[in-house]
Amino acid sequence: MVYRIGKDCINCGACAQDCPEQCIHDGEDYYFIDEEKCINCGTCAEVCPVGAPEEV
Repeated sequence: MVYRIGKDCINCGACAQDCPEQCIHDGEDYYFIDEEKCINCGTCAEVCPVGAPEEV
């Protein structure tokens, strides 16, 4: 299982700042997670103020 950032993303960057694997990047409309590097730690979901990262 990995995390994926949904359309609720507000582009605040909190998830990218705190990701221990540095696998979250700024996309055209919202941040995205490189699923090959994601270790499913959940840090992104914990720090996101709108709950955009979801486990898939």
